[in-house]
Amino acid sequence: MDKTYQPEQIEARWYQRWEADNRFAPSGEGQPFSIMIPPPNVTGSLHMGHAFQDTIMDTLTRYKRMQGRNTLWQVGTDHAGIATQMLVERKIAAESGQSRHDLGREAFIDKVWEWKQESGGHITRQLRRMGASVDWSRERFTMDDGFYKAVQEVFVRLFDEGLIYRGKRLVNWDPTLHTAISDLEVENREQQGQFWHFRYPLADGVTTDDGKDHLVVATTRPETLLGDTGVAVNPDDPRYASLVGKFIELPLVGRRIPIVADEHADMDKGSGCVKITPAHDFNDYAVGKRQGHVLINVFTPDAQIRDAAEVFNLDGTPNADVDPGLPGAYQGLDRYAAREAIVADMQAAGLLEKTESVTNTLPYGDRSGDVIEPLLTDQWFVAVESLAKPAIEAVENGDIEFVPRNYENMYFAWMRDLQDWCISRQLWWGHRIPAWYDPEGGVYVARSEAEAREKYGLAADVILTQDDDVLDTWFSSGLWTFATLGWPEKTPELATFHPTSVLVTGFDIIFFWVARMIMMTCKFTGEVPFRQVYVHGLVRDAQGQKMSKSKGNVLDPIDLIDGIDLEALVAKRTGNMMQPQKARAIDKATRDEFPAGIESHGTDALRFTFLSLATTGRDIKFDMGRLDGFRNFCNKLWNASRYVLMNTEGEDLGDDVELSLADRWIVSRLQHTEAQITRALDEYRFDQASQALYEFVWNEYCDWYLELSKPVLWDEAASPAAKRGTRRTLVRVLETILRLAQPMMPFISEEIWQRVAPLAGKTHGDAAQSVMDQPWPQADDGKRDAQAERDIDWLKGVIVAVRNIRAEMNLAPGKPLDVLLAKGSAADRERLAANRVFLAKLAKLESVHWLDDPAAAPLAATQLVGDMEVLVPMADLIDKDAELERLAKELDKQDKFIGGIEKKLGNEGFIAKAPAAVVDKERAKLAEARASRAVLAEQHDKIAAL
Repeated sequence: MDKTYQPEQIEARWYQRWEADNRFAPSGEGQPFSIMIPPPNVTGSLHMGHAFQDTIMDTLTRYKRMQGRNTLWQVGTDHAGIATQMLVERKIAAESGQSRHDLGREAFIDKVWEWKQESGGHITRQLRRMGASVDWSRERFTMDDGFYKAVQEVFVRLFDEGLIYRGKRLVNWDPTLHTAISDLEVENREQQGQFWHFRYPLADGVTTDDGKDHLVVATTRPETLLGDTGVAVNPDDPRYASLVGKFIELPLVGRRIPIVADEHADMDKGSGCVKITPAHDFNDYAVGKRQGHVLINVFTPDAQIRDAAEVFNLDGTPNADVDPGLPGAYQGLDRYAAREAIVADMQAAGLLEKTESVTNTLPYGDRSGDVIEPLLTDQWFVAVESLAKPAIEAVENGDIEFVPRNYENMYFAWMRDLQDWCISRQLWWGHRIPAWYDPEGGVYVARSEAEAREKYGLAADVILTQDDDVLDTWFSSGLWTFATLGWPEKTPELATFHPTSVLVTGFDIIFFWVARMIMMTCKFTGEVPFRQVYVHGLVRDAQGQKMSKSKGNVLDPIDLIDGIDLEALVAKRTGNMMQPQKARAIDKATRDEFPAGIESHGTDALRFTFLSLATTGRDIKFDMGRLDGFRNFCNKLWNASRYVLMNTEGEDLGDDVELSLADRWIVSRLQHTEAQITRALDEYRFDQASQALYEFVWNEYCDWYLELSKPVLWDEAASPAAKRGTRRTLVRVLETILRLAQPMMPFISEEIWQRVAPLAGKTHGDAAQSVMDQPWPQADDGKRDAQAERDIDWLKGVIVAVRNIRAEMNLAPGKPLDVLLAKGSAADRERLAANRVFLAKLAKLESVHWLDDPAAAPLAATQLVGDMEVLVPMADLIDKDAELERLAKELDKQDKFIGGIEKKLGNEGFIAKAPAAVVDKERAKLAEARASRAVLAEQHDKIAAL
């Protein structure tokens, strides 16, 4: 093995070898275990959330594979309708100056497929960097032929059952992309806005109880005034009880609109009067439905004021009774230009009561960055009520279990208050809706045009045109667990691996994906999609902030693996940032946080860090300190393995062995660790599994057992059988460690295992074997040795006591000491007799004796191990005067430091002006300094007493 651990030299080599050897395919043997990767966007790059989630899935998959399960981790990518279409449109515009409309639909789709073949595999290459042991031979894409067939089949069946329909409804509309988008694609951003309070004149000479001829309504969106259909007041509000049923003369438009009583109006907010615009606000739409209002749409798809409004009844049919006229002054104006003009005109008419600044939240499209408008459009919907019932029952009766269980409540809350699902998108890239229209608007749903003609008995001369819309990507990804396994065909894979074993997902898409998969899968397979849903938290930065490009706090997992210099990191974080001031702030923050850039850590250290953070909480604060620590852990394992190999390769490892106390102890501790890690992985407590492995490898195997092995291996008086016993234990425990580590740290465990396995009798130089194919370690109660554990705990206690005395008395680590043991029990005396050699070697002792008369003990530094005293006589060990002088100087220095902090904290001005965090930091420094001084004073007193 190389002297130093260099992950970059082993990771790519091993992954290529595993993939070439088809290590990730199901074995065809054992109880099936299957897991589906949440398909990342084909346009995407690996972010911290992906890397975290993929680490968990890979750990589970490798663990189950080693347990002998017939394991499939199904991989694939999502076609990402909006993201992909935007990317390819920009590419075409940059290269040729053309738009997709210049190319036409078919030519544009061809361009998308070209891009997908050339550049669409970036994220799958990054998955390989993370060590993901997915079955690449079964890689799927949500637009491949088989998947397309499944999507069509589901749509047609749902339509034929009356569960898919087309209707005019209010949706999230992106004025830039000209499409409906899902709630998940909307980012709500808080910002400073304005609240305009307008006077709406009462009609027919009516006045309020206090004699006013108007009502005051407030709005943050004056441009929607043109589509108002009423003013609502609370039914319990006595101020307006007499006005319910009366009318308003809508300013600027002249339309008479009613005053209605509705609980949506909050009588404690503003004037208690609310304008109702059902075609431009989701809450108002609900009020409009309750009150039987019409729907008046005043916006074009570009969010400009129409020449004339579109007026519809609540069922979506055109309404001819309401005048659609709009003031000519606003026609064609962008919504924000119309806002300015309307506010100005209301002020000129004396109808602007006041304007106030407010903090409000606006919805933005996460792709376009434009403000989303609720807009009345024709869309396709899934009626979800009948689909939701079996999906709810599947969780209620335990067919699906959420881990942690509290996420069931989130699931139920949403499922029991479902709205019909808008599944159409006004895009070209995606699953085109399998519906055709005749010239009169008749709709024919089928798998193809030919089938539509046959299904509906249409003559050959009837012209049919396919719907231009495509399906929401959540619709196709909702079929992921069964469509990837060959449904609607009855494939062997579907029979073997469905239902899948577990879904690993973040809580943020329980509504958008998890729930819809459960509904779709129960409907079309009669089975649940998965037995368990493991819900993990979301990765945030060290301060708990969401990682985002706009905040400049994004970490790229590949940078953490490979390393990146400071200038490149700054450029990446500030690239394409339009606000220079913000870019400068991010530049400074990055330089402060990473003054030397980010060092290379390797994949295993990153994976282990993620697993250590995989608690049951909702937020996961990524800690660079942990990542550094686990890189050191990899180095520790590497160096320990080198020690083992140097002491075992070419040496006698025969069967005639004698096990030392240390050998029996480490084997016993290994059984505890095996059981602990197995239980933790079974319970999805990856943090506990990683901690158990870390503690055993670092604290027990490396820090203690390797040291305890040296007196046996290096003692010429030790018997050959004892040496063989220690060599075999070194090797066999290390080989087991590597198998335990393999699911969590696959690269380093494979590299070392290939060297260690032949010594452990696992292979005979057969390079075709891999650690991932080895059996998972099983704890053996017969190998537990409670007596050995108690004896080693005693031995460790004595050694640690001596080391503590060395540190306290400032004694050189290598200086041989005479040690006395006093009090204690007969068992302590027996342990001393049995372990004198170990103690002498590991504690660096000149001698160790039992002091029969504690009263005769010389002046000594003392530590307790249970009831036993460990004494190190101080005479002749130190220069008393020199040490007292040194300690006096240290105490003086500490007193000055403490005095400075006390003076600062005693300054009332400092306390009043400094941020609380700064004051708390100073107080913590003071407490730490006082504790340090106490230790120095204790040392001074002990030496003064010599």
